[in-house]
Amino acid sequence: MQKKGLAVVAVGGNALIQDKDHQSIPDQYQAAVKTMNHIANMIEEGWDVVVTHGNGPQVGFVLRRSEISAKELPEVPLDFCGADTQGSIGYMFQQILYNVFHDRGIQKQAATVITQTIVDSKDPAFQNPTKPIGSFMDEHLAKEKKEKEGWVVVEDAGRGWRRVVPSPIPQTIVEADAIRNLIDKGFVVVAVGGGGIPVMEKEDGSLTGVEAVIDKDLGSAILASMINADLFLISTAVEKVAINFNKPDQKWLDSMTVAEAKQYMSEGQFAKGSMLPKIEAILKYMSAGGKKALITDPEHIKDALDGKTGTWIVP
Repeated sequence: MQKKGLAVVAVGGNALIQDKDHQSIPDQYQAAVKTMNHIANMIEEGWDVVVTHGNGPQVGFVLRRSEISAKELPEVPLDFCGADTQGSIGYMFQQILYNVFHDRGIQKQAATVITQTIVDSKDPAFQNPTKPIGSFMDEHLAKEKKEKEGWVVVEDAGRGWRRVVPSPIPQTIVEADAIRNLIDKGFVVVAVGGGGIPVMEKEDGSLTGVEAVIDKDLGSAILASMINADLFLISTAVEKVAINFNKPDQKWLDSMTVAEAKQYMSEGQFAKGSMLPKIEAILKYMSAGGKKALITDPEHIKDALDGKTGTWIVP
């Protein structure tokens, strides 16, 4: 088996939750089986792989359980929700990969690294929390939480009140060396779940968790740079990236250069809530010396790596 290089594969939300009717743990497991099989194809082709993933809905579930049981048990802080979901999703991926490797006779093993991501205490995001988390509340409970817990709460389009937290830019992945060492020892690594657990460095150099969330693709891009990945692959809900999306002159892109990606961004081609963060993450990786990046959906990973589909981003 010829070595292809090291790839960081960021799997999107559809890798676990395909729709609102399939959110249970067994449903998530079955969705993950499909994605992990596509990643196993990469490994069989000779790629070393680090799998990263989102955890937004799962963090929401932990928060909701915490809220419901608040009269019985202490509530779970947001950074611990991140750690909980990194562990449970990592367990799921590890077990599925173990079984796939066993069935295919692949001599590999997966390991999950609970990952911390350092953010800057001076990041402007801390002055402007925008990321909604947790359940909807009525106005009375929202204002009570604001007064007693110090939450920032907003009214959300007539649907109720929600807590919002900062989404700072990730700076450094604390466990990057550990992840690199595991790769060098032949492990498939699951890491940087949800972009990593946001932590800050205190004046004495120690770390402390913060109530924030990190963009998973941006956190994955930082890791890809720190471990010198040869490929940054974002697996999402679409086979290719399009410009003029949903317009008569829509065009699917086979590839684009960094300069073209920046031009499309300046034209407003990529939507804020979907493709824009992915392109921004890839540009972050490329600006730090990244070699190439790819966007496609899980079922087309193999064909995309063979040059048959997907959208490649190159220098």
